[in-house]
Formats: sequence, C-alpha cells, structure tokens
Amino acid sequence: MKNKYVYRSRISEAKFREIVKLFSLDLEADQTAKITGLSRNTINKYYKAFRERIAAICELNSPLTGEIEVDESYFGARRVKGKRGRGAYGKTIVFGLLKRKGKVYTEIVPDVKAVTLQALIRGRVDIDSVIHSDGWRGYDGLVDIGYDKHFRVHHGKNEFVRGKSHINGIESFWSYAKIRLVKFRGIDKKNFNLHLKECEFRFNHRGEDLYKIFLEIFRKEPLKLS
Repeated sequence: MKNKYVYRSRISEAKFREIVKLFSLDLEADQTAKITGLSRNTINKYYKAFRERIAAICELNSPLTGEIEVDESYFGARRVKGKRGRGAYGKTIVFGLLKRKGKVYTEIVPDVKAVTLQALIRGRVDIDSVIHSDGWRGYDGLVDIGYDKHFRVHHGKNEFVRGKSHINGIESFWSYAKIRLVKFRGIDKKNFNLHLKECEFRFNHRGEDLYKIFLEIFRKEPLKLS
C-alpha cells in the first residue's frame, strides 16, 4: 500500500494522517485506537516510532548560546519517608538547559555531581554564554572551566529572583512535563526517555502547528516500523 510517510505501510496514507493528527493533539494510544478503529498494538507501534524520531531530532540541537538556565529535576517514585537530600531514592534524575526565549534540552543523568553536570554543560553550552543556576554545589566551579558569566539564586535562602538572575524558565518546563506525564499513570523506565523527549519537543514548538511539523518530518524521512 503506497504511503509516502511510512516504508511498506499496511495502512493508507489517509489513515496515517489521522493517527498523526490525533498524536499531535496529544491523545493517548487507547483514545486514538478507538477513534481510528485500529488495534491498540498498532497505535502503540506508530506512537513509539513517532517518539523515537522526535528523540533523534532533539539530540541534533546545536550548542546553546546566550542566556542559559540550568537545573535538574526528579521524576518517578515518591520521596521515601525519612530520606532527605537532593531528589529522592528511586527517582529518575533529569538535567535541563533552557535558552531564554529559545529551546530547552534535557538529558537523563546518573547523579547531580559537579563532574556530571559540568561535562553536560561543556558539551551543550557555548563558552561565551551567560549561565543562570540555583545554589546547588554541583554548579560550583563553572567559572574555573571558562564560564565566567555564571549567576546564581539561592533557593535555600528563599532567593528566587535577583535582577536578571533566576531559573523560572526551566522550572516552567519541569512543571509542564510533570503535569503532562501524570496522564500516563506510570511509565516504564526503559520508555521514559522517549516520553521526556516528546515533552521537550512539544514545549519547544508550543504555539506551532504540530500536525504540519510532524507530517513534514515523516515526509522528509519516512518511518520504518519495527
């Protein structure tokens, strides 16, 4: 069956466009299955292929430059009673960079130590950028590695904005992502990165016509379903 968006497609181009339209509207797989009349397994395969392509595109973002907000957040299991400190046991740690008036980039990290965070910042942020962070010690030493325009707000001292220094932009992304992911009622850790990257992509293209964007992406390089 000819379909310029999918190699060796078993569904028509019109049906594929319908799936993309519902995906762009952020409908869950079971809702899309009911509307299209296709099986949940079929929709899951297409949704996974969409998310894999989205994740690959997100990784192509060039180094960020300008005013950059950095922060880390924790997703998943609830905080364990009696356990204190940054984040919580059993959670997935995500590091984020946001260019003010621009895009966000996220990456799952094993910890929030300085060596981990500095390596990501060096790989993703131009050395001439202005960096804004909170007072977490993991951001100590950025000036020493060349980021001499590093400004901080100390949340522990109830300081959230000081002049132009704040991380409100990246925190708004964390809020958006967590609210959106709640609807999935738990995500398998092996699929979490795909859902995270989908949040990233949707946030970066908020206010745009996602349906047209997705069709253009899949037309340029047709999908291959596994």
